[in-house]
Amino acid sequence: MVHTNSWKVQQAGAEHAARIVALFERADVPCFCQYYQFDGDHRNWQDRCANDQLANREGLVADLSSGRIWGVTALLDDGEEAAIGWARVAPAGQLSKLYDNRLYRNLSVLREGERARTFAMSCFLVDPRFRKLGVARSLLQAAITMAQQHGALSVEAFPRGANDVSDAEQWLGPRELYEELGFERVVDFAPYPVYRLQLPR
Repeated sequence: MVHTNSWKVQQAGAEHAARIVALFERADVPCFCQYYQFDGDHRNWQDRCANDQLANREGLVADLSSGRIWGVTALLDDGEEAAIGWARVAPAGQLSKLYDNRLYRNLSVLREGERARTFAMSCFLVDPRFRKLGVARSLLQAAITMAQQHGALSVEAFPRGANDVSDAEQWLGPRELYEELGFERVVDFAPYPVYRLQLPR
């Protein structure tokens, strides 16, 4: 658990599901972290987010309850403990939609090494009222620790590399934050660089 002056970060579980769902609703984000589990194509996904947000919402609750999704959540340290942040970290093998994306699928650097022990940051969401306060940093630090606890030897990240990316578009995490926490750029492909943090064995 990571404590700060106004929030704490915990590994997310079934007991946090309602609060994390409420965070997605407050931020008006209809995906509810379901993209990587969705079997349809991009057009089907857009339709799902526009017309069947309830399915995404129910999917997130089910995933948190079953442990299918691993992540951390930032909770206000005020007695109410509303969720103000969420970050998902997962083994690379569970994120085929990310790694098979046309931008990344032919990159040899993402096929080498001990891939079974490589994890990736695959979702970031901070309540708009609490952005620029360090919540994302707390989430990333806790996600790295969580990955280590599950045997990770490295954590990869896929932030947007452009300088004019809005907060709402940084759903894979801010590039500057990864750099501050020691991630190295292993693919310099603007505006879609790839970062990696090597972890001790």
